Formats: sequence, C-alpha cells, structure tokens
Amino acid sequence: MTLGSGGSSVVVPRNFRLLEELERGEKGIGDGTVSYGMDDGDDIYMRSWTGTIIGPHNTVHEGRIYQLKLFCDKDYPEKPPSVRFHSRINMTCVNHETGVVEPKKFGLLANWQREYTMEDILTQLKKEMTTPHNRKLVQPPEGTYF
Repeated sequence: MTLGSGGSSVVVPRNFRLLEELERGEKGIGDGTVSYGMDDGDDIYMRSWTGTIIGPHNTVHEGRIYQLKLFCDKDYPEKPPSVRFHSRINMTCVNHETGVVEPKKFGLLANWQREYTMEDILTQLKKEMTTPHNRKLVQPPEGTYF
C-alpha cells in the first residue's frame, strides 16, 4: 500500500501494514468464510499467522473448515508469506506431503505484488477450491492434519 498524491508515494512500513491486516482479519472478512489472525500476540515481529477457510458450497470442500499457517518473514510484504495448510486437503496447488501451497502452482504467490494481503491469499485459495480441477477431487478424511 502506498500513500501520497501526485508523483510522490510513501511506502507503508511492514509493521503498520501488518497491524492494518490484523485489524481487518479480526473483524472478519466478507461473508465470514475466511478469517485470519496472529498465532502469538507476543510476537513483536508479527511473523506467524493462522488462517481459516470454510469450504465453498457445491464442492467437495463444502462444510469443511480448513486451517492454514502463514509466515510473514522480515521481507513481507515485498515478498509473499509462506503458506501451508494444517488441515489435510487435496488441491492441485498444495503439496500432498507437506501441505505447502506451492508458489509456482498458485498464481497469486507466483506473481506476488506488494499490495496483496493475507486476505487476498485466503480468498483466492477459497476461489481455487471452486475451480473445475479442484471442486471434485477426493479429499482426505475430515479432521486429519499435515
């Protein structure tokens, strides 16, 4: 996010950006099927986050609650966070052994831009669940984890 008018712009510092994201995540996003927050309120570097996605209707994911871990290193938001499903899921962009969302297979991470947020990642993953190649894939038993 940049602020300013005319030709000048100010880059919002990492911690301000993360505080802004924390506030948004705690309020709940959109229809409430995606949320996120910090893992540890005492982490002054705001690195470790937990995300939740409720599976979209009319897919094999419907009614399931997926938990994810997001890790924002010191170079976030210049570089994307690492994203890993904690709940087992079968999706084309997720490593079947580790649950890691593979950047090369997930456009938002592959083409990361500073303006993107953790909210964008979660909502895009939810959208990815509805695509023809993911919506009917056989899923691991509910309540299993990587």
